[in-house]
Amino acid sequence: MSREAGAPPLPGSAPWSAGHTPTADNRSGSEEPLVHRTAPLTQLIEGNALPSGEIAMAATDRATLFTEPACDHNREKSAKERKAGCPKPAPGGTSGGCTFDGALITLVPIVDSAHVVHGPIACAGNSWDGRGSLSSGPDLYRRGFTSDVGEQDVIFGGEQRLFDTILEAVERHRPPAVFVYSTCVTAMIGDDLDAVCAAAATHTGVPVIPVHAPGFVGNKNLGNKIAGDALLDHVIGTVEPADVSEYDVNLVGEYNIAGELWDVLPTLSKLGLRVRACISGDARYADVAAAHRARATMVVCSRALLGLARGLEERYDIPWFEGSFYGVRAMNDTLRQFARLLGGGALAERAEELIELEQTAVDLALEPYRERLAGKRAVLYTGGVKSWSIVAALQDLGIEVVANGITKSSDGDVEKISELLGPDAKIVSEGSPRELLRIADETRADILVAGGRNMYTALKGRLPFLDINQERHIPYAGYRGAVELARRLDLALTNPVWEQVRAPAPWDVASTSAGVA
Repeated sequence: MSREAGAPPLPGSAPWSAGHTPTADNRSGSEEPLVHRTAPLTQLIEGNALPSGEIAMAATDRATLFTEPACDHNREKSAKERKAGCPKPAPGGTSGGCTFDGALITLVPIVDSAHVVHGPIACAGNSWDGRGSLSSGPDLYRRGFTSDVGEQDVIFGGEQRLFDTILEAVERHRPPAVFVYSTCVTAMIGDDLDAVCAAAATHTGVPVIPVHAPGFVGNKNLGNKIAGDALLDHVIGTVEPADVSEYDVNLVGEYNIAGELWDVLPTLSKLGLRVRACISGDARYADVAAAHRARATMVVCSRALLGLARGLEERYDIPWFEGSFYGVRAMNDTLRQFARLLGGGALAERAEELIELEQTAVDLALEPYRERLAGKRAVLYTGGVKSWSIVAALQDLGIEVVANGITKSSDGDVEKISELLGPDAKIVSEGSPRELLRIADETRADILVAGGRNMYTALKGRLPFLDINQERHIPYAGYRGAVELARRLDLALTNPVWEQVRAPAPWDVASTSAGVA
């Protein structure tokens, strides 16, 4: 792919010739390497390296991620338990996603930015597109960028290769910002990510944000937290919006899975609210950078980005609450919470009027489904905020949740599950196919609601299944999503195939009849 005609070259670089695709190491050998057409990194990097004190401070800050003060569960601990913090990563903890993966899926939905993975090609390829976040405009986030570190880079260092990769991404696509992610290999060989990003930002005039999240540090949840810290330290507060409103709000932990955000925005707009920044579904870099001018924040994914909401409150005095868009009750509570944080009064009255209007419409739409779904029993196996928010959504439809998985749930999530299901709730901590089918049989469940990887488990057990995980293509958030959830559950449960597959095979019936005769 050739460079677009008429686009001016970056400072210190020569225009690329038409029809030539430059690479960091010029593997074609046909032209001068890109590194020779830019200022040498060793000249630009001087003065950008972090002092040793700052590196030590970064390690201290990393430790605070395990002692989140905004977490209710941590506040209830004794001083000794609080100092110990949350459970540290254990061997095998990255099997459900490593730290790098968690940081990547948190920030990649910023759709107009370039996301560069500094590491071997497999780190980018194996992790890309792990979350079904959609965009209403730019599609740069769909492109994968990597420095493609090789054996020689492991020996001699990959900083120059990363620098060239950033320059190439900026010159080709002109993004408003570049996010750079470290990986296991580049962290272990000691590449100075901060210095390279600072040098690239100086050279291009484009913000380049380092994200220190090598996979070996811990699990996906830790990567989410590190991504939130990167936004607080390098992005939020760097842009001043020209259109500040007293009803601007932030959504933290909303990733626009299957376009769910687009079902929620009209409802918030009816209340008179404007989403200043959604972190990070269908987000634009400038909006995220201006998040400090919002008047309230809603945390949608409590376990992952609670620290980001706390940071916004501490640095910019923005109050926050934790809520959910799944289910009618949760949506009603969300509108009331926003009205409360933004001053109540006329806004609170407007919220009650809107809730009454939406409740009437959704009750009418749900009436036929509630009749057919009432009394059905479901095993819910998911994680994080969905482990309790989907419980409320299912209960709104008259479905009894007989067991709930907590594999990726925090202690706070488990407490909310217990509040919703009662002290006798069956908690599933180990979700092997054999165990899930055993629990479904033991509880006489009618359906398994879980992630896509469990679909074949349900089919082998001749059990109806509904995909609720982040890879799905059906939105279930908001009032409209509640109706869609009911419709999909009804379709799964009433599918005539279940009656057929559960019946004895014709040849078994024939052999039994012959034996009786």
